Amino acid sequence: MSENNRMRLLWAGFMAILAAGVGFAIRGGIFDNWGKEFGFTGAQLGAIGGAGFSGFCFGIILGGVIVDKIGYGKLVALALICHILSAGVTFMASTPENAYTFLFWGMFIFAYANGTLEAVANPLVATLFPENRTHYLNILHASWPAGMVLGSVAGWVLDDKMAVGWKTQLALYLIPTVLYAIMFLGQKFPKSEAAEKGASFVEMFKPVGILGAVVACYLLALFFGDISTAISPENAKAIGYGIGGLLLITVAVITKFSIGSVLLFVLFVTHAMVGAVELGTDGWIQNITGNLFTSEQGKYLFIWTSAIMFGLRFCAHFIETKLKLSPIGLLLVCSVIAAVGLVLASNMQTFTVAMVALGIYAVGKTFFWPTMLAVVGDRFPQSGAVAMSIMGGVGMLSAGLIGGPGLGYCKDRFAGEELNKAAPAIYAEYKAATPSKFLNLDSTAAFGLDGTKLAAAKEAENRTPEQKAVVEADQKGDRATLKADAYIPATMAAIFLLLLLYFKGIGGYKAVRIEEA
Repeated sequence: MSENNRMRLLWAGFMAILAAGVGFAIRGGIFDNWGKEFGFTGAQLGAIGGAGFSGFCFGIILGGVIVDKIGYGKLVALALICHILSAGVTFMASTPENAYTFLFWGMFIFAYANGTLEAVANPLVATLFPENRTHYLNILHASWPAGMVLGSVAGWVLDDKMAVGWKTQLALYLIPTVLYAIMFLGQKFPKSEAAEKGASFVEMFKPVGILGAVVACYLLALFFGDISTAISPENAKAIGYGIGGLLLITVAVITKFSIGSVLLFVLFVTHAMVGAVELGTDGWIQNITGNLFTSEQGKYLFIWTSAIMFGLRFCAHFIETKLKLSPIGLLLVCSVIAAVGLVLASNMQTFTVAMVALGIYAVGKTFFWPTMLAVVGDRFPQSGAVAMSIMGGVGMLSAGLIGGPGLGYCKDRFAGEELNKAAPAIYAEYKAATPSKFLNLDSTAAFGLDGTKLAAAKEAENRTPEQKAVVEADQKGDRATLKADAYIPATMAAIFLLLLLYFKGIGGYKAVRIEEA
């Protein structure tokens, strides 16, 4: 391929993921609009945000499974159609009765388009730059924080400064959508190393095997259980696990009961944690910091952390070569830094401390997602786009089912507990009508605060003692949520340390060719 063709495909993929980042950031910024207009609880908002991850999973997994067989161009066209359809569905939300349904499915379709594009972009860039996958995949994914910065700034100006409606704000992601369509148009696409060698679908899927499928199918079971609640609440869990079990059996049959790679299984589990701590936290961080400080300062902090990520993702090759870190070593260091940053953030009292704490967290999370993809590309070339796409899907599903809703649940639970402890009578007045649950487990049921009443307390110019107590409890709930979040990267650090020791024991980390796999 010509260098011009290769670089244009890289930047077309960059623009595609940038569109996802713009839409993600604007949605995060208008969560408070939705909560105020439609009376949503934190758990409901978390579930809507979660659809922005679970839909991605279906796009990236289904796309990754077929992309080597049907080609990249057809999937780009499908993503373009879904991005446009998503806007139409989302804009139909107009009343408290229909808003949840339209916002949820609009978010899901938007995410499906994003996932389909990543099913194209990740293996495409890994194939285009086999000599330095970590560096170029980090460049590709620098577009995510760039999109978040652009979306945040646009939302800030249009929402806070100009009071433009949330539907107009949300439509902005259609601009980079048109641009990526133009950039992909007429380009020649390469084949992955596995496809070039004529590997069959079964051969590509074998490294995933039963072990890898267990991770993905468990998360899919949770997803189908969630959406089955509206149809049959009493049988929702059984339906979800039934579908997940059937999918697992299907994978076992397709792969001729291949157990799969233990290393890939560990990477899938770890990437589920990456999705929860990186994207799940990103979905809530503007809301949390805006609550602890001011809405304007919350946006400053979100832009600050996103700008750090954007800049550092162009430096992965420099860090690897100058600090002599393998991709696993880089992930270990980043996990420790991210955990420290979240612990510091849970105790931030001033805007300056917040800049430092969240800046540290941003440095830590910068290299998680693209470097994990690079490790899969380096170690499992025989899987083509399959393993890389399934891992991306696992990360997004985890963000949608565990990270986003989990943080929303924590906010509800901790805020409710704080208010109930400080002023039981006020808590009885302000608590939500329905309990929040984590993973639909009845044992986790906890009552948060009513979204409409909480918003009124926050916006009151001269707060009553009761409103002050409500706002204070809500802020304490946010701090406790950030502290709980820090346990995830701490666990990841332990896993990466074990992987570092494993690779040291087999002669060190290196990228392998398909003949060696």
